[in-house]
Amino acid sequence: MRQQLTAALWRLLLAAALVCGIGLLPWLTRTDPALTVLKARSAERDPSPEVLETIREQLGLGDGPAHLLGTWLGGLLRGDAGQSWISGSDVLPGVLQALGASLLLMAVALVVAVVTAGAVCARTLRLGARRELGGRRPRGTFSAMTAALPEFLLASVLATVVGVQLGWLPALGWYGPQWTVLPALALGLPAGALLGRLLDDLLPGAFGEPWALAAAARGMTGRRVARQAVRRCVPALLPNFGLFVVGLTGGAVAVEQIFDIPGLGRTTLQAALAQDLPVLQAGTLALVLLAAVATGGARLAAHLLTGPALRDGALSTLHRPTPPARGLLPLGLGAVLLAVVALGLPRDPLAVETGARLQAPSLAHPFGTDALGRDLLARVGHGALDTLALALSISAAALVIGVLLGLVPRICGPLVDTVNAVPPVLLALLVTAVAGSGATTPALAVTAVAWAPLAAHTASLLRQERATLHVLATRSMGATRWYLLRRELLPAVLPPVLRHALLRLPGVALALASLGFLGLGAQPPSPEWGLLLAENQPYAERAPWAVLAPAVVLALLGALAVTAAGGIRLRRRPRRVTPETGPAAADAGTRELAGVR
Repeated sequence: MRQQLTAALWRLLLAAALVCGIGLLPWLTRTDPALTVLKARSAERDPSPEVLETIREQLGLGDGPAHLLGTWLGGLLRGDAGQSWISGSDVLPGVLQALGASLLLMAVALVVAVVTAGAVCARTLRLGARRELGGRRPRGTFSAMTAALPEFLLASVLATVVGVQLGWLPALGWYGPQWTVLPALALGLPAGALLGRLLDDLLPGAFGEPWALAAAARGMTGRRVARQAVRRCVPALLPNFGLFVVGLTGGAVAVEQIFDIPGLGRTTLQAALAQDLPVLQAGTLALVLLAAVATGGARLAAHLLTGPALRDGALSTLHRPTPPARGLLPLGLGAVLLAVVALGLPRDPLAVETGARLQAPSLAHPFGTDALGRDLLARVGHGALDTLALALSISAAALVIGVLLGLVPRICGPLVDTVNAVPPVLLALLVTAVAGSGATTPALAVTAVAWAPLAAHTASLLRQERATLHVLATRSMGATRWYLLRRELLPAVLPPVLRHALLRLPGVALALASLGFLGLGAQPPSPEWGLLLAENQPYAERAPWAVLAPAVVLALLGALAVTAAGGIRLRRRPRRVTPETGPAAADAGTRELAGVR
């Protein structure tokens, strides 16, 4: 009970710090908030000193941020979130309406994600139900390419092809359930592919546990065993599922922009750009509360699904040796990616040919040209250096931070909840306000949120691994915490987290691409892949190759990541069972008794 109260207090303090930090945004940017508000109200009006002073008096800017924050919090306790600095309307009704739209979109997107995850795991479930998983090798190239598709690109393609050209579903607006289908597909397909890969990674271990063998021996149907295997694996994924819930609500800014959806992410972004503090603070507070509810619900569901086995240390490890992935496929994909980069580097990515605008692929321009006549192969090749190097650096930093914090669940849990509640776009604005705009700004913003899923995954796996029989027996034989961590826990937890980090490598590149798409990342004429997608997206219908070139390379990166991740297996060092080995001998003996080798 004391630990729960401490964690709740820690979450409350972090949420308060976040809201207070956002309240300082106009002063952190070192710009005049009155001028920003005037431009948002009327861009044509002359910003004379008299007009700006009138706005300052209306908004109370002269009293400083502490007075404004105290007034806003005092009104919030009475159910009044204040009035918008731009429109003058009440903030709370507008934020609640935006939250309702985002929750509806999130619910439909989650249905799409669950169906997609089921399709990704279908082969493993079928083989496991038939007891034919012995020689299964990791696959999932198509799912990796789906997970690597940029959400905003998928949204643009769906809006253009399905909504405009075919006319099957509405492409713009928010007027009823049918308007949710296309944006839900754009959000749910990549999320479901990633979630399915994580589940598919755990299922072989569940099918190999003693209960599955006993159930098959007693004549239980394969379909029922498969359902129980999914139930056994879901608790380890629920923390990441909670992160998906918040991410699909507040992080769907680009998709909401494309489909003109008045969601909470878009509302918060517009308020941040206009420095409309009451709307921005209310929207952020709503996201923090949603994150608390989602993670609390995920934690409760994991506890109910695991039952008393987690408390009594009666679980078996899910992380068993599996055949490594074949080396030919990742080598082939890597060779193709290197070939694209090698062919593009000798070309000039900045050379403009006005007479060759939006040309189709040809021998002179294998990937075609963009709207300025620049060679797309050259821009993709040169952009790979910046995009891949930055994505790899961010992924490595996120992996180290995530694993270290995941080993301390009491600290990492509240931090993950708070960080995940902040949309990356809003965090990029905050980083820009503090550190200034530059090439490092998007990297800092993405790094600040990329560690959270890995930390949640590490903490969840560690919690279940600590409750396994062999760890409990080894501890009872006198093993120290350092011994358990080094010889038992980390060898079981690190491989799936490493694979998770590799699976998220294209997602890191996509996050940088999303910031570039929204104008917060790399700036022209940089050939960064996100900027390429943003620049060429308006010409997707007329010249689809201009968008497909960077998109296909991103999908290729996703396929390379998942095939390379399938080969990550940490082998435990063999133990010599001697009287002097102490815990090592006890561990070997307990593994033989528990049937875990």
